[in-house]
Amino acid sequence: MNTPEHILVVDDDPEIRNLLTGYLDKHGFRAESAADGAEMFRMLEVGRYDLVVLDVMLPGDDGLTLCRRLRARSELPVIMLTALDDDTDRIIGLELGADDYVAKPFNPRELVARIRTVLRRARALPENIAKAEPEAMSRTIRFAGWTLDTVPRHLVAPDGVVVNLSGAEYRLLRVFLNYPNRVMSRDQLLDLTQGRAAEAFDRSIDVLVSRLRTRLRDNGREPQIIKTVRGDGYYLATDVERDAGADGVADATPNGATDAVPGTPPRPFPGSADA
Repeated sequence: MNTPEHILVVDDDPEIRNLLTGYLDKHGFRAESAADGAEMFRMLEVGRYDLVVLDVMLPGDDGLTLCRRLRARSELPVIMLTALDDDTDRIIGLELGADDYVAKPFNPRELVARIRTVLRRARALPENIAKAEPEAMSRTIRFAGWTLDTVPRHLVAPDGVVVNLSGAEYRLLRVFLNYPNRVMSRDQLLDLTQGRAAEAFDRSIDVLVSRLRTRLRDNGREPQIIKTVRGDGYYLATDVERDAGADGVADATPNGATDAVPGTPPRPFPGSADA
């Protein structure tokens, strides 16, 4: 019998905590709650959790501060609860390493769907694969002088410095590495990294691309590794070398993605979002 995933709900509103923990329990999860950051970290010290649902508006340290502190010590998946009209909180949350966000007021069914999607992604990460396949511990991908050891997850700069990536940054990099020199739209990247379609005015992929460029020391004004094709999307402008054990995030080309001709810019494809 499978052990239910353990979810920690962090919200200062007791009505919301009771509603969410009851709903999550009813839908096959094991849910507990905390009222603030101090209680959250106490519970994380003594318990094993699979995901945190974290409200932005909390007494004391707010959810964004807590997300930053949590991400500094752990890759535990985080879903932020944000105000409906506050895009700033959503963008900052993603920049700090949150895996997804849900706007208040929300339908609990939507939150459950987002939780399941994030947990599926977390289970698919190479660290989890390595637990079942110890022989896969030497997977390496090289590009533009950088080295990505996928198990354990280490990104090494050309000068040998190890660069830490959040879960969202890592997933985006793996997608680019699987499709070098191919243009992908925001919708395709969002689907491949977060398993959902883009919402109106959703710019979370732009935030992740910008953040990944910073990690790769890729000049935002004149990027050389991850380039923008205006009106079509983004592409990884470098060749990729893999060892025999390197695995991919996906097995097939995303629908609509285009191959680049070596030495020339990738061809745009019809029907993609503006970039």
